[in-house]
Amino acid sequence: MRAKIIAALLAAVALGGAGATMAGAAAKAGVERKALEQAAAGAHRSAANRARDQYRHPVETLSFFGVKPTDTVVEIWPMGGWYSEILAPYLAAKGKLIGAQPLRAADRYAKFLATDAALYGKVGQASFPGFLGGTPVAPGTADVVLTFRNVHNWRMGSGDPAKADYAEKAFREMFEMLKPGGVLGIVEHRLPETADAAREQSSGYLKTSTVRRLAEAAGFRFAGASEANANPKDTADYPKGVWTLPPSFAEGDTDRARYAAIGESDRMTLKFVKPAK
Repeated sequence: MRAKIIAALLAAVALGGAGATMAGAAAKAGVERKALEQAAAGAHRSAANRARDQYRHPVETLSFFGVKPTDTVVEIWPMGGWYSEILAPYLAAKGKLIGAQPLRAADRYAKFLATDAALYGKVGQASFPGFLGGTPVAPGTADVVLTFRNVHNWRMGSGDPAKADYAEKAFREMFEMLKPGGVLGIVEHRLPETADAAREQSSGYLKTSTVRRLAEAAGFRFAGASEANANPKDTADYPKGVWTLPPSFAEGDTDRARYAAIGESDRMTLKFVKPAK
């Protein structure tokens, strides 16, 4: 009997400790989400950029990827800085943001950073992909790598003189820059799995299975998917691909109201992890 009582007490203590740990983790996650919300609501963001939150869901997306304010985060191809303007203040105190641009677009990102030295002065810069020139991100230095709507560009050979598909190389490079246990977060325009695979070469849309295959071939482990950026109105079958939809409106005024009503594209949101061993 005495042994049973002791065992019950030990079990209760263990459960209490586990409960406290879970409560502490939940509280920490709540604080981090609040910090993301504050960064996304910051006065430094333009009204035009904030208007796109309804399609890009930055707080939900970054929370799903588990980005912490102490992380070293590499944003692949930040271009005009839409996500960087949220990530930079979020990471400023204890983390680090590195924008990895294609060498040909380095000046564009540098100009964005120069718009507010106090806010963006700590942001680092690197080149991606490294084989196209510049200084790449050092191997094993990133906690999180993020890329938003870029995988289709690599499949289409964007920036490569031969316009050759270099998506496999890009995924291997992202794998190398991450620490063991690091996270790769991807948002990409989603092509239905039943669609002709040839459309991936020119439409700007990719199948989820294609992105998963590329990531897993590079060594990543799939860690989950979110529908935060889904858009069921998007049929992904337009004359000028994904650029038919806002914000590009590639068809000009032709059917503009129809495309505006659809909104921005349907997007997969995928999380991968570099194995710890």
